[in-house]
Amino acid sequence: MQYAKGMLIGQRAIRLTHASWLPDAQPKALAILVHGYGEHMGRYKHVIEAMVEQGYAVHSLDHRGHGDSTGVRAHVERFDYFVDDLHLLVQQAKAAHAGLPCFMVAHSMGGLIGTRYALRHQDQLAGLILSGAAIQVGDDISPWIRRIATLIATLVPTLPITPATRATESVLSRDPLVQEQFDTDPLTYKGKLRARMGLEFAKAATDARNRVAELQLPLLVMHGAEDRLTNPKGSELLYTEARSQDKTLKLWPGCRHEILNEPEKDEVIAFMLDWLDQRVEVPAPQALRLQTA
Repeated sequence: MQYAKGMLIGQRAIRLTHASWLPDAQPKALAILVHGYGEHMGRYKHVIEAMVEQGYAVHSLDHRGHGDSTGVRAHVERFDYFVDDLHLLVQQAKAAHAGLPCFMVAHSMGGLIGTRYALRHQDQLAGLILSGAAIQVGDDISPWIRRIATLIATLVPTLPITPATRATESVLSRDPLVQEQFDTDPLTYKGKLRARMGLEFAKAATDARNRVAELQLPLLVMHGAEDRLTNPKGSELLYTEARSQDKTLKLWPGCRHEILNEPEKDEVIAFMLDWLDQRVEVPAPQALRLQTA
């Protein structure tokens, strides 16, 4: 496997750390991996290794304010800056692998970023894979809190306002080691949600829900059935409303938010790779499938 690391300059001169992992032989397709809120691309080492072993060239970046990239931790002035940054990576990766089909694999907040990317640039992608996408979040926030948050986000945008989710058991995975590693990782963000970030997140998710019918590219939508961070109903809505002729919904029974880090992770990764391989080997498949078990 060939590994390289570099830097891109995003909106507002933010320095974005990105990396590539390439198979030793000619890759059969390109995969753009998009991580979630508060984490970084390094948490996907096992996923990347499996994809490279299967012949995929993988490119990823740390979002602004995340991981090794610069910017206020877990903060964004406008949610679609994430999308703009991602487009820089896609353009660079596609230039390096001219002629190869380009797929996107996106988790959680990254799933929202990936969805919004596809709404703007779906002609650039051969397919989109979503894992626990944050399409429907914050259902339990009262209208009064929303109004206050909007005011605070305008006046003091970086103010931490909402405690990070904590519970007696991990909401990430049934494997307790996953939460322990997240909590001790110096590159993950474990603080409170910032006012502007929360507002931009909510606005972006609402807009995405209203526009998912615009999606026409091949879709694999996966979600843990027991996810308590992002609502599986958001994935169900996206699957139902998208106009893609080739779309698959896979709900993983018993799984929590990070299906790629659950005890069933090998099965999840194998399912994803099988979906990818079918679309690399058979162009423009016309399949419409629903899987819930």
